[in-house]
Order: sequence, then C-alpha cells, then structure tokens
Amino acid sequence: MAKKTAKRWMGWLLLVCLILPLAACGAGGKQKGGEEPALRDCAIIHEPEFGGVYIKATIDEFNALGFAYGDSVNVAFSNGYVLEDIPYYNGYYTENGKPLLIAYPGYDYVKAAINNGDDLWTVAGLGESDLASVTLGERGKYLEIQNARDIHYEDDRTLYASDVVFANFRAIRAGGIKDGVLYRSASPCDNQHNRAPYVDALIAEAGVQFILDLADNEEKIGKYIASPDFASPYFLSLYEAGGVLPNMNFGSEEFRSKIVGGFTAMAHCDGPYLIHCTEGKDRTGFVCMLLEALAGADYREIVDDYMLTYDNYYGITQESDKAKYDVIVDQLLDPMIRTVVGEEGIDIKAAELSGYAEAFLRNAGMSDADIELLRTRISG
Repeated sequence: MAKKTAKRWMGWLLLVCLILPLAACGAGGKQKGGEEPALRDCAIIHEPEFGGVYIKATIDEFNALGFAYGDSVNVAFSNGYVLEDIPYYNGYYTENGKPLLIAYPGYDYVKAAINNGDDLWTVAGLGESDLASVTLGERGKYLEIQNARDIHYEDDRTLYASDVVFANFRAIRAGGIKDGVLYRSASPCDNQHNRAPYVDALIAEAGVQFILDLADNEEKIGKYIASPDFASPYFLSLYEAGGVLPNMNFGSEEFRSKIVGGFTAMAHCDGPYLIHCTEGKDRTGFVCMLLEALAGADYREIVDDYMLTYDNYYGITQESDKAKYDVIVDQLLDPMIRTVVGEEGIDIKAAELSGYAEAFLRNAGMSDADIELLRTRISG
C-alpha cells in the first residue's frame, strides 16, 4: 500500500513539474489586484529572416492576460538584457531602428524585434535556453500611433480606380529626377496581395531594365517563381538576365552595405529602374527618399511622393484624414529623413538634403565616383 501511495505521489509530482513551466509562461496573470498584466519566464525562439525573438505565447494568450495594442511594455531576458518602455503593436509601426513587441496577424507568437534594424537575438546575446518576461509599462502610451497605423487595404482590383493605383506604381519625379527613369511599386513577383501581375505588366510597359528588390532573397524569389499563381513573365526575364538585385532590412548596418551595392549596380546599369518591397511602402519609401534627396528634392517633394502610397492603399490624404496623415509623416517618414541627415538639431524641413544623402552613401562605403554616376543616371 505504501509503495502504491509513493508511486501515486511521484506521478503527481512529475505532472506538476511538467505543467508549472507552461503555466508560468502562458498564464502570468494580472498583478496588483488585477491592474497590471505580466508574462513570466517564457521560452524564446530565434526568428532569423527579419531578425527577432519569438516569445512563446500566442497572440490570443498574450492579450488575454490584459495587454492591449498601444501599451508600453518592458521585456526582460534571463541573460540580463532588458528592453524598457517599448510599444506593443499589431504591426511594424515604430520608427526604424527602434525596438517593439509585435503581434503581427499570422504570427504563431508575439515577437520582440528591432524594426528594420539589426537582429535582436544577436544584439541581446541570446541563447536557446534563455527566457523572457513581459510586464506592463504604461497603459495606452502609444495608442495614438497604434490607431493611426492600424489601417488595412483590400486585395480586390475592382475596388481601385486603376491598375496603377492598385499596383502602387508610379514614376518618381521629385527633385531633378528625369521622367521615365525611376519607378516604385508593390512587388512584381510576390503575389500574396494579388498585385504582382499588374506590376509586371506596368514595368514591362515602362521598359524597366533593373530592379532593386527590398523584400526578398534568392530563395524567396525561387519560391515565387515555382508557385502555381506566378504570372510575371517580364520580371522572370529580368531575373534570369541578372537584372534583379535582392536587398533586405534597411535599418541595419548590413543594409547600408547592401544598399551601396544596389546603388552601385544601378549606377553601372542602364535604366529605367524599379524600386520595390512587398507593398512599395516603407522600405521602398526609405530608398526612394534617399534617391530623391540625392537628386535635389526638398522635404515637401519627398513627403508628397511618400504619401501617395497611403492615398493609393487607404485613401489617406491631408484633406480626407489630416490626423492620420500627420502621424504617418511624423512617425514614419521624418525619422527616415533624420536617419540620412544623421545630425541632431537639423531642421529637416528646411535643410538642403542632397549633401546629407551624399554623406550617408559615402559613409556607407560608396565611392564619390559612383555617387556622381548614380546621380547622373537618374537626374542627368
């Protein structure tokens, strides 16, 4: 009888040992009388494609603890690395190069990352045995940005005024850029939003000869081409001829060297040129802003071109929704321009941006000769 009791207790003890780590991670619970949610000692997984750290709580589990989009949170890893007062969003709404906790639709877990920056896993010096805890910083601190950026578009062509609007396709004419030389768009190869065939037809009509792809690597492009819904023959012809250069992650130091490689290749190839990412929005916006500045565009011209994307996708203009328009410019585009300027206290709205664009590229390793050749290619 004593042996059976001992075995029963050993069984219960083993079950408790198995359950406790899951409970500690999945149900951190509300603290201080239900006021502050917390998630304790969760396992983590490296997400290497864009560089981030999955914290092994599903989005629904995490939100059920009481966290809400727009909150400020603190993320502490067991190796001692801490992220304090970072936003919790359901999209990549923070400034480039800044950390956030994100519950992106479709992700298996919430993820801590540096938006378009270096790999947080490497930056934080994390290993597979490390754990993460999340606590509330300030309720709703970043809610204004969450509300302004939590916008959605449709993938049905019939809901848009034209193929051009649907594809977010246009020639860039800011500064001294020559007409018909530089274009931007959504992806001509990734058809997850049904836009690739439309982009492909438009770039064929424009005679694009060189594509700088800011969303993909060779492996991803291969998967698009092998997909049953791939219908971008012009892109394929350019890719097979070596006219497509994949480039990713524009906030990282690695990207700076990659963009120099991309711009140098552009300088030594005939145009017209296309810049794209998945939607032709943020990564494309940064690179096009840099080229526009190099060609002598002023702040207002850069804003006007950048915000055309938000008109195309969401119908957001100064007239239709000034509050959202202003938040997008202030929180997204202005930090991009400041990244290029690289100096505190400069009035970016009045600055001559071409010199800063030159310096940015020169500091990233592009030669003066290639900078001038690129400028000549796009602006004459």
